[in-house]
Amino acid sequence: MSDNIVHNVIIIGSGPAGLTAALYTGRANLNPLVFEGLQPGGQLTITTEVENYPGFEHGIMGPELMDIMRKQAQRFGADCQFKLVDKVDFSAQPFKVYVGKEVHLAKTVIIATGASAKLLGLSSETEFMGFGVSACATCDAFFFKDLRIIVIGGGDTAMEEANYLTKFGKEVTIIHRRDEFRASKIMLDRAKSNPKIRLITNTVLEEVLGLNENGKKRVTGARLKNVKTGEESVMEVEGIFLGIGHKPNTDVFKGQIDLEDNGYIKTSKVNTYTNIPGVFACGDAQDHVYRQAITAAGSGCMAAIDAERYLESLHG
Repeated sequence: MSDNIVHNVIIIGSGPAGLTAALYTGRANLNPLVFEGLQPGGQLTITTEVENYPGFEHGIMGPELMDIMRKQAQRFGADCQFKLVDKVDFSAQPFKVYVGKEVHLAKTVIIATGASAKLLGLSSETEFMGFGVSACATCDAFFFKDLRIIVIGGGDTAMEEANYLTKFGKEVTIIHRRDEFRASKIMLDRAKSNPKIRLITNTVLEEVLGLNENGKKRVTGARLKNVKTGEESVMEVEGIFLGIGHKPNTDVFKGQIDLEDNGYIKTSKVNTYTNIPGVFACGDAQDHVYRQAITAAGSGCMAAIDAERYLESLHG
């Protein structure tokens, strides 16, 4: 099944990058078709209060921000559909984008599928996500001033998060399941030399402990287990940060465009072009450095302008 329309642009993904791209291409009269995927609105929909997005002096709830962005894009003609793209074919023009049995054709494609924080898979972790459990220190550290925090992980991400959190938290403990760390020597030494950081090895997080009082959730502690002795203990903490990395949501593009070894999409250093002319990438799917809502939105704007100029060149 196909709608037999060759769309000017199809946008895959609906976080700040995808919806900003939809806004700009909509205002350019390109009538973008947006497939929002499994998590409409992206990672911000599992975030509570966003205080670092410009224009909202007193902060805004993550889901509310994404709803506003979606409505703004739709106001300018974006067709947002809550559907998941499960296959693409970029081998020839027009590009083919598959949604189940549907085939959609496009002159340009903007990829904005984002990345997902790697989680431990605990039900309690999911329950308190955004209420004391976080996967982004840069986003949420401010909420943990003078509080006790643990960071789960043993690589550079965990060390970087822990060091950053010491600017806010009263004390930071790194919990690692092995006795040796994967982190680079410089990052590990930096953590070890920080007087506010302590390291606990051979230990895993078994359960996030917390309270749900009148609908208000908060973390109160962590149930830990020593993997060598089997001994369990409870540590009183108010914040739990997952520092085990992110995975870009790019599996569907393997073999279609060039990816980095870690799965992030390769784009030009000066724009959002991939190795396939007419296919652009923005947001966390191609950015493993900044991973902020505002940088994602900025790159979504860039991708939209790049797509618009590419379409103009086809008719030039």
